[in-house]
Amino acid sequence: MVFESLCPYVCRFTIIAFMSLAGDIKQEARELGFDLVGITDASPINGEQVELLGGWLKSGYAGQMSYMHRNFEKRINAGRLLEGARSVISVGLNYTPPKRFPSLRALPSNARQSHLGHTTEPTGKVANYAQYQHYHSFIKNRLRKLADFISSSVGGDIKFKVCVDSAPLAERALAVRAGLGFIGKNHMLINPRLGPQIFLGEIITGLELQADEAIAGSCSGCNKCVEACPTGALREDGQFDANKCISYLTIEYKGQIPADLANKIGGRLFGCDECVLACPHQQEAPVCKNKQFKFYDDRAKLGLREVLDLGPESFEAKFANSAIKRLGLERLKRNAQLCLANITGQKG
Repeated sequence: MVFESLCPYVCRFTIIAFMSLAGDIKQEARELGFDLVGITDASPINGEQVELLGGWLKSGYAGQMSYMHRNFEKRINAGRLLEGARSVISVGLNYTPPKRFPSLRALPSNARQSHLGHTTEPTGKVANYAQYQHYHSFIKNRLRKLADFISSSVGGDIKFKVCVDSAPLAERALAVRAGLGFIGKNHMLINPRLGPQIFLGEIITGLELQADEAIAGSCSGCNKCVEACPTGALREDGQFDANKCISYLTIEYKGQIPADLANKIGGRLFGCDECVLACPHQQEAPVCKNKQFKFYDDRAKLGLREVLDLGPESFEAKFANSAIKRLGLERLKRNAQLCLANITGQKG
């Protein structure tokens, strides 16, 4: 009888502790510099999303990204990445660049003019995300600190797996479920306040944490990102054809880029931001407020002839902490030659 009379109080205490830990985790994540944080359970993504991903892969729209075909069961089920997984903590980091620096879209695709009217060296545009230090290590380090905080808070041996982009995980679907935003027609996660320029990261854990609810949001009648895509990679039927995407072509694609697409790349040296910059949610998005996430104001544009003159050592030194390093010198020069031909008619 005594135990039964105490049960309601024990249950209430358990629920409060359950909620308090989730709140403490979110507060610590914000103090570590993340703009968004939410929690979802570690169950597989829903059947409709699995069908969409499977259909996209079968269609050939993933191009040369063979890694997207591997570990499919892990990608759709966080529990396959960590035995005993119960929850996924999803975080977001805003990477909208400082407004005092020109965005990729604001830069012209031809030779720039100085304030004296003299033609300067032709430059290639670099996607906004690559104007920062490499996000993989930055986010991973902070997620590990968050995992340490959780371990010290609950005590005991808690299982964690930290994921940032490279792990086979449907992170956008999980971020939606955790309440970070919704998937737009540009196939990016869009947060109504921060827009679509958001890096994602996850901690999969064996802890059972209070889950958040998805937030309302959609592109409704808007079609601006589809209209802004230079190559038609964002298809009218809602599909995304990576084979035509400038980001894919300049970063993932190996070999010579087909001429019909090469001409549409213009002066984009590394990546393309057209579909995210066209998004209405991006228009009023605040700039990145995390001062520890280093921004390089000289990476918005790179001199094309300077790139073509780079040697292996100078390339490694210049892009040691940049996402551009992953591309490699050979393909960066390929892109520079293509941009130079588009801008000046010269082939370097």
